Amino acid sequence: MFKNKIKLIIFIVVLFLSSISLSFAEDYLIGIGDVLKISTWKEPDLSFDQLQVRSDGKITFPLLGDLQAEGKSTVALKEAIEEKLADYVEAPNVTVTLVGPVSQKYYILGEVQAVGEYPLVKKLTAVQAFALAKGFTEWASKSEIILFRREVGKEQVIKINYNDIVKGKLENDILLKADDIIIVP
Repeated sequence: MFKNKIKLIIFIVVLFLSSISLSFAEDYLIGIGDVLKISTWKEPDLSFDQLQVRSDGKITFPLLGDLQAEGKSTVALKEAIEEKLADYVEAPNVTVTLVGPVSQKYYILGEVQAVGEYPLVKKLTAVQAFALAKGFTEWASKSEIILFRREVGKEQVIKINYNDIVKGKLENDILLKADDIIIVP
């Protein structure tokens, strides 16, 4: 019994480490309400500690006016700003950092220790979501977990069997998307 728990813990740790995104900046797409830090090297007037993406998906940047931020990665936004700033600043070096990710979320309900809304700030699997929700309650039906997903034009109901995942069937450990709802009966 004790060895099985140790194996499970090791499995979960390996799973977490194997899916950590080294390219977070390229994974997360900026959305409405997200807060960005934009720094332009040697240009303090073109640097901001907190710049919130407006409801129209844009940010306002000096010299450049309104720029589309929604739907871009931080790397893509950085490149767009640098390209446009090149008309005004010699060899601009811009850094865009996501400091307040609020636009992409997922929800986990039911028999978990910490029910709630969670930010989706990197590639995240179902098992990782269960861990962030502090695991299951003793009454959880781990083989009958349901994920509801709405994408343009279609709704999906996906069954997740946690027991199969811990037995090595990793195809059941799906990647979450924004606005996914996980229900643990």
